[in-house]
Amino acid sequence: MRERIKRREGTVVSAKMTKTVVVQVDRLVEHPIYGKRIKRRARLMAHDEKAECREGDRVAIIESRPRSKNKRWRVSKVLARRAG
Repeated sequence: MRERIKRREGTVVSAKMTKTVVVQVDRLVEHPIYGKRIKRRARLMAHDEKAECREGDRVAIIESRPRSKNKRWRVSKVLARRAG
């Protein structure tokens, strides 16, 4: 049986909101005709309960119930801190 909960990894690009971060998720997709790999990005709003994320951090996010109008993800863990 396939797992239904989606998981993504991305970089925090904004941490200016209260308990909310914007995570940029990059992925490579192949062009259907030409076969060239194209970079696609999604900017997802994620719930950060402890407000521990900073801009530049690499985080893992997990799909969750809707928290607000645009927020459907939550931060599961911080994978790497921004250098510096």
